[in-house]
Amino acid sequence: MRIGNASGFYGDRFRAMREMLEDGPLDVLTGDYLAELTLLILGRDRLKDPALGYAKTFLRQLEDCLRLARERGVRIVANAGGLNPASLAGAVRELGERVGVPVRVGHVEGDDLTSRHPGALTANAYLGGGGITACLAAGADVVVTGRVTDAALVTGPAAWWHGWGPEEYDRLAGAVVAGHVLECGTQATGGNYAFFTGHDVRRPGFPLAEIDADGSAVVTKHPGTGGVVDTGTVTAQLLYETAGPRYAGPDVTARLDTVRLTQDGPDRVLISGVRGEAPPPTLKVGLNRLGGWRNEVVFVLTGLDVEAKARLVREQVEDALGTRRPAEVRWELARTEHADADTEERASAYLRLVVRDQEAEKVGRAVSGAAIELALGSYPGFHVTAPPGKGAPYGVFEAAYTDAGEVPHTAVLPDGTRLAVPAPARTLPLADVPEPPLPEPLEPGPVRRAPLGLLLGARSGDKGGDANIGVWARTDGAWRWLARELTAERLRELLPETAGLPVVRHLLPNLRAVNFTVRGVLGEGVAAQARFDPQAKALGEWLRARHTDLPEALL
Repeated sequence: MRIGNASGFYGDRFRAMREMLEDGPLDVLTGDYLAELTLLILGRDRLKDPALGYAKTFLRQLEDCLRLARERGVRIVANAGGLNPASLAGAVRELGERVGVPVRVGHVEGDDLTSRHPGALTANAYLGGGGITACLAAGADVVVTGRVTDAALVTGPAAWWHGWGPEEYDRLAGAVVAGHVLECGTQATGGNYAFFTGHDVRRPGFPLAEIDADGSAVVTKHPGTGGVVDTGTVTAQLLYETAGPRYAGPDVTARLDTVRLTQDGPDRVLISGVRGEAPPPTLKVGLNRLGGWRNEVVFVLTGLDVEAKARLVREQVEDALGTRRPAEVRWELARTEHADADTEERASAYLRLVVRDQEAEKVGRAVSGAAIELALGSYPGFHVTAPPGKGAPYGVFEAAYTDAGEVPHTAVLPDGTRLAVPAPARTLPLADVPEPPLPEPLEPGPVRRAPLGLLLGARSGDKGGDANIGVWARTDGAWRWLARELTAERLRELLPETAGLPVVRHLLPNLRAVNFTVRGVLGEGVAAQARFDPQAKALGEWLRARHTDLPEALL
């Protein structure tokens, strides 16, 4: 089957759905609209209107593309239902009637566990692909879901197309790996790629996978579209927001240490050899709650005496806050200025103040007044990047786990029939995989101090309050160096912000990669915005920019 992706997040390229339908043949087109932060946004939408809580962009895309999809015989599967898949399914039916394209719509529900978690704005279990499979088997043209795993958007259709049973673990694991590569859209085709300078990635095409009956897959893109698909882009995406060799999901636990990638021609990468195991007995539940109120002010410090200017305004603001000081006050000075700069902006540094508190008043006027009232009585050149506001609520993400048998995974078929999707009959609790042996060390030789990125690629991202950093080598020699030199301890030295935090390293020799999990570096998750880069998107690029002694033989 040929299955494509047209969305990696809520807000991705609007025309991608039409482009994927027009630019080449497909059997199924998926769209991933949900992230941890998205569910918080949708939760706030639902507070305003109980009929909302889904990704409205998806409806607008369908209005443009529904007739084309039906003409081409392409089924559409998306998790755009968010917190209200039933409401979105009804809206899709109404849309079909309005545009004169009758459409059979199925949807999947049962993931919403908010009632079981008092105080949570949203609480959603990560379901597998079984409900999607059932809807497609019942003839659905469009299937919308709530919170399923990103890979389920591919495992569900693949199981339907090839007739896989729930315990064909190797086949399902192959589809999970393909789904993980597709889920973030153009990240598989050169987007956000460490070695982008060697390719034209101005407008990368969206990816698709040709999935065989044995679970192997070729990742590619439509001919003539931009970007690139090679073993590097696929490796980068495989490492993104994963951790150890066991990649657990509700359908199957995929063994990432068995994945083999082979360049199968221009813009074609074969994924083969993937082994699978029974899924764990529990499902992950993503919890979002409102954590309090947040505000920030960014002071611009231009020219000379940057440290003294920062010290002055910081002392003035702290004095002005007095007894109304918020519970959390954080200052960060970014020394972005250049000596003897040819533009004012290049002569400037930035001092960022971030405050958080349970009371809106303590981060609102109390902070904005303390900052702006200094405008004529502080450091020379005083100004801020934007007028401070009254503050805004921030969210907190947590992960919990619940027995899979206690979640009412339900497929609502196009005719309205409600079909219970059974929990897995066999499960296997997660356990660590023995560490593989290290490769042979390189022969001793001269070294040169240079950025790690000359040798290694990286991609990073967030999982709740943790950050993931995947690092890979493009040659066997670089892998031998990477596996031995970039330890958890060395990572902490290179990235001082991680010092004192638990860092777990996993080796993936088939991918010539190591994957790090840095516990707690993102605080309470992306919605809390506890860090300059709250989703850790650039943590890997910071690592690649750090200088260390590299073997000259590899440069």
